[in-house]
Amino acid sequence: MPPTTKTAEHLPLAHLAMDYFDKSSDPFHAVQTSIDLLEKAGFEELDDVGAYKGKIQPGGKYYFTRNKSTLVAFAVGDNYEPGGGGFKVIGGHSDSPNLRVKPRSKRSGSKEKSIQVGVECYGGGLWHTWFDRDLGISGRVFCRSESGGIVQRLVKIDRAILRISNLAIHLQTTKEREAFKVNKEDHLSPILAMAAQKALGGDDEKSENDDEDDEKEETVEDGWTEHQEPLLLELLASELAVDIEDIVDFELNLFDIQRASLGGVHSEFIHSARLDNLASCFLAMKALIECVDEEDFLSNEKDISLIVLYDHEEVGSSSAVGAAGPILAEAIERVSSALNAGEDVSSDVYAATVHKSFVLSVDQAHALHPNYKSKHEKNHQPQMNGGMVIKRNANQRYATNGVTGILVREIARRASLPPIQEFIVRQDCGCGSTIGPLISTATGIRAIDMGCPQLSMHSIRETMGVCDLTNGLDLFKAFFRYFSEVDEAVQQ
Repeated sequence: MPPTTKTAEHLPLAHLAMDYFDKSSDPFHAVQTSIDLLEKAGFEELDDVGAYKGKIQPGGKYYFTRNKSTLVAFAVGDNYEPGGGGFKVIGGHSDSPNLRVKPRSKRSGSKEKSIQVGVECYGGGLWHTWFDRDLGISGRVFCRSESGGIVQRLVKIDRAILRISNLAIHLQTTKEREAFKVNKEDHLSPILAMAAQKALGGDDEKSENDDEDDEKEETVEDGWTEHQEPLLLELLASELAVDIEDIVDFELNLFDIQRASLGGVHSEFIHSARLDNLASCFLAMKALIECVDEEDFLSNEKDISLIVLYDHEEVGSSSAVGAAGPILAEAIERVSSALNAGEDVSSDVYAATVHKSFVLSVDQAHALHPNYKSKHEKNHQPQMNGGMVIKRNANQRYATNGVTGILVREIARRASLPPIQEFIVRQDCGCGSTIGPLISTATGIRAIDMGCPQLSMHSIRETMGVCDLTNGLDLFKAFFRYFSEVDEAVQQ
C-alpha cells in the first residue's frame, strides 16, 4: 500500500535523515557528516586551539570540533551584546552503544583456523541483537605522513567483513535455550576471515613450521604492530592507500551495514541503527541551518543559537568531550569574550548570559511497546508519530522541572505544533539519565530533557515514526525563534 497523505508529506525529510544515519556509522563520521552539511550552508570553522578574538562577528555562522567526535555550531544574532542576550542551545550526543576494536586487536593464535578480532562493549547495548548481522568497520586511523608527522584518516568499510555467529540450537542445552546469556568476552568476538589460505588457494604442501617461520619474518615488533591482527592492518592499509608500516594506531567501531529503511504498511516508520541519538543530532543541525537561512532571522536576533553534539553520553559523559566536561561553558565564555572586543567578560556579565540561556537536551524517548505495556507507567505512554516527549523524574535523573516544561509547551503552543507528550518511568523500574542534568550542573543553565519516541532503544536496529522527525524539526526551529519572548512572558 502507498503512504497515506499524512505520511507522504514527511517522507522527504525522512529520506534526508536516513542518508545522515547511514553515513554516520560512528561519532567521527557523525561529526564529519554534520560538518559537510554545515559548510554547505556557509558555516566557517574556528580553530579551537587558537584565540577567537577578531574571528567572530555578529551575523556570523561558525563551528568547531573537539577530538573530531564532539561538534559545536552556532550563529550570532546581529543585535547580540554580551550580557544582553543568551545562548539558545540544543544538545545531543554523537555516540551509540556498539562494539569497538580492542587496543590490541589480535585474538586468534597462529594455529587457529578462524581469524577473529578482539572487541569490547561500548555502552549498554542489547548485545544479543549483534549476533548474525553483517558487520562493517569504521572510525579513524592514525597514519604517519611523508613529513614524519601523524595525521588522522577516517575509514568506513561498508562491507560484511565481520560476523558474530549464534550457536546452533542443536548444540545448546535446554536451560541455555530458555535464557540467551551473552558472555561479553567470549561470545562477541567477530570472525574476520579463515586462516587456512591453503584451503582457499590450494597450497597444501606448506607445513605449519613454514607458516610459523613466515609469521616471524613478517611481524614488526614496535610495541604496537605485533599485537594487531595482520589481516585487519592489511585491510585498513588497502582502504586508505597507505603502507601498513605507516599505520600507528586506530579507533575503530563495528556497525551493521544494513541501511536505514522505511517500514510499516504506510511507510510510517524508520528502521535504522543509531537512532539514539543520531535522530536528535540530525534534527538539531537541520533546525539551526534552516533558521539562520531565513532572511530576517539573524537580523532581528539578539541571542546566539547553538547546537552541541557530545561524545561519550553512552558511557556517562565524564570526559573532556562529554557533557560533564567544559566544552559548553568554555564556548559561552570564549564567544562572549570575542564579541566583547576581545576583552574578557566579567563574572557578572557571564552570569547574566547564563541566566538568559536555555538548553534543550534532546535524546530519544521510550515509546509505548504494545507487547510490554506493563513496563510503562499507565498515564505516561508516549506513542510514535504522536509528537515530541518531555522526560521527567522527581529524583533529577532528567533536568526537566515545572518552569522548563512550561517554557517548551508554550513554545509548541505558539508555533501551533502538536501537544507535547510526557514520559516518566515506572517506580519499580530503573530510570536512565542523559546530558541535561550534567549540563545544568556544569554550567548553571536551565535545561529540559526531551526527545522523539522510539522502540528498541540500544538495539543494533531501532524504530521511530517518520512524523516525529517533522515534529522534532518544527519544535527545534520554534525554540530558536520564540524562546526569548516566551521566556520573558513566564514568571521564573
